[in-house]
Amino acid sequence: MLRNDPAASVAAMPAWLTVLIAAACGLIVANLYYAQPLLGPISRSIGLRPAAAGLIVTLTQVGYGAGLLLIVPLGDLLENRKLILSLVALQTGALLLAVLVGQPSAFMLAALLIGFTAVAVQVLVPYASHMAPEALRGRVVGNVMSGLMFGIMLARPVASMITYRWSWQVVYVVSAVVMVLLGVVLRLLLPVRHPHSRSGYVALLASMGGIVAKYSVLRRRGLYQAGMFGSFSVFWTVTPLLLTSPTYGLTQRGVGMFALAGVAGAIAAPIAGRVADRGLVRPASTFCMAAAIVAYGMTLVAPAGSTVALGLLVAAAILLDFGVTGNLVLGQRVIFGLDPHSRSRVNGIYMATFFAGGAIGSALSAWTFERWGWGATAALGMALPAAALLYFATEKRD
Repeated sequence: MLRNDPAASVAAMPAWLTVLIAAACGLIVANLYYAQPLLGPISRSIGLRPAAAGLIVTLTQVGYGAGLLLIVPLGDLLENRKLILSLVALQTGALLLAVLVGQPSAFMLAALLIGFTAVAVQVLVPYASHMAPEALRGRVVGNVMSGLMFGIMLARPVASMITYRWSWQVVYVVSAVVMVLLGVVLRLLLPVRHPHSRSGYVALLASMGGIVAKYSVLRRRGLYQAGMFGSFSVFWTVTPLLLTSPTYGLTQRGVGMFALAGVAGAIAAPIAGRVADRGLVRPASTFCMAAAIVAYGMTLVAPAGSTVALGLLVAAAILLDFGVTGNLVLGQRVIFGLDPHSRSRVNGIYMATFFAGGAIGSALSAWTFERWGWGATAALGMALPAAALLYFATEKRD
């Protein structure tokens, strides 16, 4: 059994384990994002109205948010490996359910369950931080989050390419097989970790209100990232619809190629972790939020449908994903230093807060795009990080 004391963490966290956790996070979290570029094919297949397509993404995020509040806190109570393996098994079932159903309501339930069980990644991230020394915690979390972000960024192009070659159902079947294989690997290689807490489940959940009240920095970092992730969700929910519209006329394969641009943003995670370890959280946070605003502004410069406009959309995807990823890791570096014995609950609160922003962004974006087009959607995407930056400006300096 791994010891939980920081002194033992350097020896207890070999490089291969960091890579394993990062890869597991990427493979699991990808399930949250496969549907984003496939809203059109999925909606047509299950008979869902185009205006309601954004609900697929929204319900996945709602399920994820619920899991963050109800499941992730168990990382402070239950043996972590068993909890992770249980969630991976349930995730497999949810993916298969999405393939087998043919009605909008049933698919929505599957989307909700996919999100709910994907919170295994947010048990893995605090798990990794427990084994990292304080001086290197930002670096370890950044490295793990880079794997998670690669999963997010690659999910969209992979889903698009597979759908272009076969069908959207194949995406979910392949992922279910990958989850089975991942479960076997984690069962064999992931070390056991028993948390210190002996509280009951109800007391554990009840304690989360006190944690929110106690740490203003947790509330703030959660709201900053809510604005950022809401902006992220607006962009990646609507751009597949924009690119396949008559304005650009791209195929599903073209959307997949476009989505590859976002992968570049994943390099922000290890960079942000190292910057945070050097005490530069404040200037780095300002840069990340400003980057998201500028990214949307870039998309309004050239006439829609032109080659220049498409190039600017690609550049905006890279810049936006860089800013969102960087701000996420900066926030985690700050909150993981609050209380080591409630780290899973703190992480769950942080993630649930900003995923609520993501769910709102997804829900509003498809509706806004259908009624007013990309200009209004870009304005919505800019407003969310702008609000976060204004709120950040009110934070007291140390």
